[in-house]
Parts: sequence; C-alpha cells; structure tokens
Amino acid sequence: MKLGIVGLPNVGKSTLFNAITKAGAESANYPFCTIEPNMGVVDVPDYRLPELQKIYGSEKILPAQVMFFDIAGLVKGASKGEGLGNQFLSHIREVDAILHVVRCFDDGNVVHVDGDIDPLRDIQTINMELILADLEILERRKNRVERQLKGDKKLKPLYDLILRLIDHLEGERLAKSYPLTKEEEAYYRDIHLLTSKPVIYVANVSPEGDSEAFEQIKAFAETEQSDALAISVQIEQEIAQLDPEERVIFLEEMGIKESGLDRLIQASYKLLNLISFITAGPKEIHAWTIIKGTKAQRAAGKIHSDMERGFIRAETIAYEDLVKAGNIAKAREQGLLRLEGKEYVVKDGDILNFRFNV
Repeated sequence: MKLGIVGLPNVGKSTLFNAITKAGAESANYPFCTIEPNMGVVDVPDYRLPELQKIYGSEKILPAQVMFFDIAGLVKGASKGEGLGNQFLSHIREVDAILHVVRCFDDGNVVHVDGDIDPLRDIQTINMELILADLEILERRKNRVERQLKGDKKLKPLYDLILRLIDHLEGERLAKSYPLTKEEEAYYRDIHLLTSKPVIYVANVSPEGDSEAFEQIKAFAETEQSDALAISVQIEQEIAQLDPEERVIFLEEMGIKESGLDRLIQASYKLLNLISFITAGPKEIHAWTIIKGTKAQRAAGKIHSDMERGFIRAETIAYEDLVKAGNIAKAREQGLLRLEGKEYVVKDGDILNFRFNV
C-alpha cells in the first residue's frame, strides 16, 4: 500500500512523515523544503502476530507494510508549473491513496503560505490544482482519441466519457464524484486521474484539539465520501521519540487510545478495502495485505505466482479459533482446521497454509 502525504507548504507534512516513519526527512519553516519525495516503510500494527509467534515458536515476525511518500507542498498554480509544479503532481499519480494534511493550528512562528488559517480554503486550493492537472490530462487524451476515432469507431464510448469527465471537472468537482455507469468503468480506470484517488483529510490540530476546524473538515470530507482524522503532529513527534514501553505510558497519560499512525493505517485499510491474512510456521509469522473479497487462489499469488498457478487447496483456520484451541494440533483435533478450495473468499485474520503443485 502506497500513501502519498500532500498539502500546502508548512502544514506539517514532513513533520508528520518524520513522526510516523522516524526517517528523519528534512523539515523546515520555508516552502518547497521537500523537493524529491521522501519515502518511508512502516510496519502495520497487528496485535495478532506476537500471539501467533508464541503459539508457533516462530523465529521472527514479518508484518504487512505501508509505504509513505512525503510529497512537496503544492501551491496555487502548481498545475501550470507554479512553485515546483507538475513534478509533484506526477509523484501523486504513483500512490494508492492521498493523505491530505490540512493545517488547523495557529502559530506565529510557523508562517502560512496564504497568511492565515483557513482549512476549507486550503483544501479547495489543493483540490483545484488536482482538478486542473486532470483537465490537462483529459484534453491531451481527447485530442489523441479524436485522431484515432477516424480509424477505430470502437473508441467512441471512451471519447464520450472523456467529454463528460471534462464537463464534470470544469464544474470544480472531483473525478471520483462522477456517476460512472458499468460500461464506463474499464475506460475510467485506464485514465488514472488524480482526483479519482481515495483521500483521507488529516487535520493537523494543536495538542488542545482545534475541534471547530476539524468539524469543518469532517463535514466537507463527508460530502465527497472521504475520511477525516484529527491528529496533533506535535504529539506524534513526541511519541516517535519514545521507546515502546514509554509510548504506552505516554498514551495512557494523554488519554489517547491509539497513536495517530495506528489510526491512519486503520483508516487507510478501510478506505482501500484491504484486509490481512497470515502465514505461520516455526521460521516466521508473515502478514499479507489483500483486497477484501479476494479468493484463496489469488491470495496464494500474493506470496508467489507458482502458488497461484499450481494451487490445490488452502488449509485454513481463523485467528480466534486457533488462539482458543491453544495450538494447531488441538485445533485439528477439534475440527477447527478446514480445507478450502480456490473459490474460498479469504477473511481478515485467516491463517492459511497453501498446498500447491507446479
């Protein structure tokens, strides 16, 4: 899973990236500090893996992972090359979902690129640049398809979709709010528009909360079927500097159930419709990320293409059933271990052992 952190300059993107990845990306109080996108890989928190390590006596744990990209601050006119322009729009194109950081805190020591704090204005600024970039993509695509139409009339549905999308975006609406028909879906996926990507709005609030600003962002996010989280990047920075035991104590003292990182990953999984299945044995416990609804044979391919090609069946047990039984031998005695075929839909927390023959 690839998540791109975007927003205006000086809203806390790089500071958030540093806190959740501990990668030490440069963060400074001036625009365009981040030119090339920093990338950090973070383990997905999963309480099940240490428990399974105890049951199997595994040598190591390999959690599922998320890649975070810290993409430079966009400004008004980025789609036309202002600031650092299209270079960064192309970076956004590579990610699965966008974490749009919006500044809610007021701090005279950290300048705002537009002079004052206005979360909804800032969101609209970024969204308009993404819309303008998409319109440029569509215009180029329209001209190309227009030429191809003379020799291939089958492209007419694609051409008509492009025209409708241009009209939609010119109304200052995101591509993901366009009412797609079933016939248009394949064409739409092939266009790869920036404003079709799922978004989580991350309200960067002060430690006190800035609840009014967050409620504005949350209400806006609901209008476009996006998610919104309030995170104090300042607090996340402090959490990142603690060892695991100190972190638990700190969160308890602050009255916080989960860190911002945990909530971000959970929200991202939900947004992208992802789940994890697990393979387990004496050597390692390994979590694998798949799309919800994936069948067993396709899930096997997540590990290796040979497993998918030569799939026979999957030995399956739910995490809760194995923990209740205590070990795999007792689970087998109790009939909790099942053999599933290629049409079995994998569930979150399933522990799978694939049998295959190539």
